[in-house]
Amino acid sequence: MRRRVVITGLGTVSALGVGFGPMWEALCAGKSGLGPITRFDPSGFLCKLGGEAKEFSAKDHVPKHYRKAVKVMARDTELAVGAAKFAVEDAGLITRAALGDDATGATTYPAERTGCHIGAGLIAAETDELTSALATAVNPDTGEFDIKAWGGVGLSNLQPLWMLKYLPNMLACHVTIIHGAEGPSNTITCTDASGILSIGESTRVIERDAADLCFSGGAESKLNLVGMLRLQFAGRIGDTGAQTDGSKSVLPYDASSVGVPGEAGGILTLEAETTAKARGVRQYAEIAGFAATHCGWPPYMTDTERVGARGVLNRSLGYAIWRALNDAGLTPDDIDAIVPQAAGSPLEDGGEIGALRNVFGDRIKKIPLVTLTPNVGTCAAGSGGLMVAVAAKCLAEQKLPARIHAGRHDAMLMAGACATKRATLNHVLVCSSSLGGQNAAVILKSII
Repeated sequence: MRRRVVITGLGTVSALGVGFGPMWEALCAGKSGLGPITRFDPSGFLCKLGGEAKEFSAKDHVPKHYRKAVKVMARDTELAVGAAKFAVEDAGLITRAALGDDATGATTYPAERTGCHIGAGLIAAETDELTSALATAVNPDTGEFDIKAWGGVGLSNLQPLWMLKYLPNMLACHVTIIHGAEGPSNTITCTDASGILSIGESTRVIERDAADLCFSGGAESKLNLVGMLRLQFAGRIGDTGAQTDGSKSVLPYDASSVGVPGEAGGILTLEAETTAKARGVRQYAEIAGFAATHCGWPPYMTDTERVGARGVLNRSLGYAIWRALNDAGLTPDDIDAIVPQAAGSPLEDGGEIGALRNVFGDRIKKIPLVTLTPNVGTCAAGSGGLMVAVAAKCLAEQKLPARIHAGRHDAMLMAGACATKRATLNHVLVCSSSLGGQNAAVILKSII
């Protein structure tokens, strides 16, 4: 018998605010955090809008003795550290962070029974750090960049701890150090699917009694030059023209939609149902089922064959959903709402529509969708934690937040604009595909 796993803490940082409370309020009010990018000059890109987590810095959310470490945190790591702190507070946990120098103090869970699984992306180096070193790697005769000079001189001009700042496992590394999580730990780097895959990993760890508590989710910022360039080359963001309101550009399941980048950290605390119940903590939802698949596509496959409405993605993502239903002992008729990826990128959306129709048939017309990209943008590895947090809150409140959609949407889906409303919710599906072909699906069950 595997142990039941519940969600007890929700921690988020996004364009809708710092902490899950402000994010939920903004979602219910139908607000969008997408606007003109201010962190750098985006004039060289087609897309000039983004979802910035403004006025957030990890230095405001780490123990006093740990503030120096923020200097060697990439933006992605800062987002994860902040989100983890909010999840701890929401769950009413005492971790190493609260003890300070009191090594004898008691934590809610022993360090060896606390795990951490966080999804990360391809962390982009800060432009000033990298270019200041690149500028020293020039050929003295031509004044142009020289790869030999880079190896001999340029690299030595990077700051000493440069590599430690940009390794993907630094997100989990800092979270585990701050909170004293010495149990099973892992970093998953599968772009958009990373957060849900990490939550699935934590679930399995707790189910098999290898830990009682796990930090889980993901974080990533695409609001940097390299991140934006990757998205543009991949066709995930488009021309926003003179538009200043991003919610009018990101239109999930609309052929005229263009993607808009964002940044987010979404970290949850997952606990064994027995131990959570014993300490009398609020439980948002139970994780009832999880599954993952991968659709491998050869290099000669076209975009339409890969992620179009009839492409391999709709089959592979559909398999993940079916397997999650089977893991939960449910049928498609048991799902009351869906939090999909809803990237707002027509190709990816086409594949997702195909997957949902394959699983739910005509009933998909009647299942409400909760779409987050018009509110926060494309947050890649940071999206899964946000999606699962929102699904858990929907179940706990028996309420669906408002949905933003300023254009036309696929008439076969419940994806158009609507206000916040009460709903009877027993099971909510959260699913995502990814640029690398990984797919993940998790089903949450109401505790009520």
